[in-house]
Amino acid sequence: MAQKPAIPKGTRDFLPAEVAKRNYIFDTIKTVFKQYGFAPIETPSFERSETLMGKYGEEGDRLIFRILNSGEKMKKADFTALQEGNLPRFANSLSEKALRYDLTVPFARFVVQHQNDIQFPFKRFQIQPVWRADRPQHGR
Repeated sequence: MAQKPAIPKGTRDFLPAEVAKRNYIFDTIKTVFKQYGFAPIETPSFERSETLMGKYGEEGDRLIFRILNSGEKMKKADFTALQEGNLPRFANSLSEKALRYDLTVPFARFVVQHQNDIQFPFKRFQIQPVWRADRPQHGR
């Protein structure tokens, strides 16, 4: 029997009417921010793991979606750590990138990286998705 198509748990599709409502709200928010001198920025959906790890505390680190290395980098996996039961070290050897958990740490990285290109105080707004590896409550 053919399996019905499905999306991953914790994600959702937006129908055209929902997208129209969201766009209206986002456009209104953006207009107000711009009126008060805020500028839009965007950061990548993923960051280097070392940028994200340790910034949210131990519990937060468990909620980060890691991106598996590919190609030649997989050959560098630390199997000794796996045999020793050191799962965090083994996981770090498999993944050098992770999806952002929120917009705070990527924004801090952005400011440090572009500090010579932006004028302070820097007024920005950012509306972008984030990913958390938790069990989403109903409606989240």
